[in-house]
Amino acid sequence: MGVLSLFQRLFRGILLLSLMASLTGCFYWWRTYQTYRQLSDFDENFSIINTESFVLNFKNPRLYSEDFVSLAKLRPTSEEKTEQGLLWRYEFYKVDDKGVQVSPEISFSVSLEFNQDDRIVSCTFSPLFLQIIPAEFLEIAIRSVAQGKINKQTRQLKVDTSKVDKISSVLPLKQVAVAKLGEPIEIIEKDLLQIYIYHFLLNAHDIEEGYEGRALNVIKLFFNKESQEMVKMSGSFAGLKISIDYQKYQQ
Repeated sequence: MGVLSLFQRLFRGILLLSLMASLTGCFYWWRTYQTYRQLSDFDENFSIINTESFVLNFKNPRLYSEDFVSLAKLRPTSEEKTEQGLLWRYEFYKVDDKGVQVSPEISFSVSLEFNQDDRIVSCTFSPLFLQIIPAEFLEIAIRSVAQGKINKQTRQLKVDTSKVDKISSVLPLKQVAVAKLGEPIEIIEKDLLQIYIYHFLLNAHDIEEGYEGRALNVIKLFFNKESQEMVKMSGSFAGLKISIDYQKYQQ
């Protein structure tokens, strides 16, 4: 082997090692993309249990526990070791416009279970969360993610609802939602809509510097003034932005 060829191979080896090192922190994006691809064969890769809570089960899990910290920049409220692996719980408490927790307490939670290989096997949304996103619409929104397009620069996903199967579920009523969530911080009147704004604070610890604002979750519920139906919601949950126009999923 000539000296030139030896140096070429050595250079390529160093370049490859450097590239792998630079990508190490991005592997969670690859696992996230793999999970996104699984949604195209939803029933093969996932199952749903809808009782009082809403449980999304992962049949072929890809994501690790620390992937969620890398994505959200927030640790859960509690981390518990179990015989099966890990149980993480994110707890969100309703707060007033000064950031003070309201009394009596109004809260919801999202729980993540991981197996002994540290891969996620289930995600559970507590009952109060289903007053913000009703179970039927939460399910179809999750299923429809496969119809979305990923913006590679912003790493955000937008779903084309025209390609999604529609459901016949009725829209939730304002009086029912307010009975569970309480009065909002603010009500905005806009054309034929009333927008109810709620603040929920994630009970988090060891928040990474610069991401403190992600602990505050601003939720907007859009109600039709005439029918009193909730027609849309938008909000952020531990850094994850969600917006659902319920009417676009109706038959």
